[in-house]
Amino acid sequence: MTDHEGRDGMDGMLFGFPPSKAPGLLPPIVLAYIGDAIFEVAIRQYLIGHTNLRPHHLHREATKLVSAGAQARMLFRIEGELTEEEADIVRRGRNAKSGSIPKNADALEYRHATALECLAGYLYYSGRVGRLEELVRQGLASSDAEASDPPERT
Repeated sequence: MTDHEGRDGMDGMLFGFPPSKAPGLLPPIVLAYIGDAIFEVAIRQYLIGHTNLRPHHLHREATKLVSAGAQARMLFRIEGELTEEEADIVRRGRNAKSGSIPKNADALEYRHATALECLAGYLYYSGRVGRLEELVRQGLASSDAEASDPPERT
């Protein structure tokens, strides 16, 4: 048995490169760094599960869902579902100093997007990928419902 055969599905990590510290001891920006990649993979897998598999369409839709604004909105949609521990990680991520803000992002949205990525990284490194998937599904379901609801007339 090779190393990867023995660890498949054991800890929820994609690769056998564990962090240098326990997830709760990693700086929020480091959690957001890995969380950004994990969130992107989750969104790509979600999109590939739909019928339109043209690369340009997949890229365009993924870009919409991983933008700072979309991530901030998803965080707002799932906030009520977070445990106290998860909410604390979100606070740490939101308050972290991340350096420069991209030109196409609002500062507040960017901080909330970083908070969501921090949570994704924390759950991933904690081996709680199932919980991460549950939260992403809830955020996407809420997003789908908002997109399909007709605008209210006033």
